[in-house]
Amino acid sequence: MQTRHATHPQEVVTLGTDALRARFLVDDLFVTGEVRLTHSHHDRVIVGGAWPSGGPLTLPVPDQLRAKSFCDRRELAVVCLSGVGGVTVGGDHHPMAAHDVLYVGKGAGDIIFDADPTGPDGNGGAAGARFYLVSTPAHESYPTTLARRTEVSEVRLGDPKNANVRSIRKYVHADGIRSCQLVLGITTLAEGSVWNTMPCHTHERRTEVYLYFDLPAGERVLHVCGQPDATRSLVVADGQAVISPPWSVHFGAGTASYSFVWAMGGENIAFDDMDQVPTEELR
Repeated sequence: MQTRHATHPQEVVTLGTDALRARFLVDDLFVTGEVRLTHSHHDRVIVGGAWPSGGPLTLPVPDQLRAKSFCDRRELAVVCLSGVGGVTVGGDHHPMAAHDVLYVGKGAGDIIFDADPTGPDGNGGAAGARFYLVSTPAHESYPTTLARRTEVSEVRLGDPKNANVRSIRKYVHADGIRSCQLVLGITTLAEGSVWNTMPCHTHERRTEVYLYFDLPAGERVLHVCGQPDATRSLVVADGQAVISPPWSVHFGAGTASYSFVWAMGGENIAFDDMDQVPTEELR
C-alpha cells in the first residue's frame, strides 16, 4: 500500500508538475488481476482498485493497518465502475453492475472481488468489472448494504449555457446508506457539458477524493486544486483519482463528457457542509 503524507497549503505553491502529481494524483489504481491501495494521511482515507481477471481477488490487509481484517477498524465503499461482477463479504455474495455501490461496515469479514464470466466481453468482464474502493476509519458498525444505480434518487443540476449539466446520485450519506464518516456519490456530466463542481468550494472538516471514469480513450480532465487564491492544476485520465485536502478546491473541466466518484471522510457526514468560493475570487 502506497502512503501519501499530509501537505501544508503553503508547500503546494512551491511544487512543480511531477511533485504535485506525486502528492495528490493516484494514477495506477487499476491493473488486471490485482488489488492496489493508496493511503493518505489526510483523514486517513484509503483509495484502491480491484480488477479481477482469471479468478477472484481477496482484499489484502496491509501491514500499515495493524489489523487482522481490513475492516477491523474501518468502513469501506465498493463502486463498480463498469462491467458486471460481484463482491463477497463474510460469505455473502453481492452481484454488482456499473454504477452500483456496496457499503461494507466495520467488523465485516473477508472481502472478495469477482468478475462475471458471462460478462459483456465474455472474459470475466475484463474490459470492465473494475471496482473502485474508498475506506475511512470507523468507530461504529453499520450493516453491509448494496445500492443499485436504479434505486438511488437522481438530481439534475446545471445549465447548457454554462456547459455544466450533470446528474448527481448520492449513495452513502445521512439520508441514504448509513455510515460513520464516509460520504459517497457519483456525478455524471451530460453530453456536451464539461465543467464539474462549479461554483467550487472547500471542506475544512473533511478530505475529498475524486475518481474520474467513463472518460473516452485519449480524453482528459483538467482538475484544479490548491487554495482558492493560488490554484494549481492536474491533467487526469480515466481511472485516476485526485486527493483533495480540506483546504483545497476541487473542480475541473474535461475534453469530453465523463463521470466521477466523489467521496469524503472526516468530521461529519453532512453533504452540504462546504465553504463556497465565488468564481471571481479564484486565482
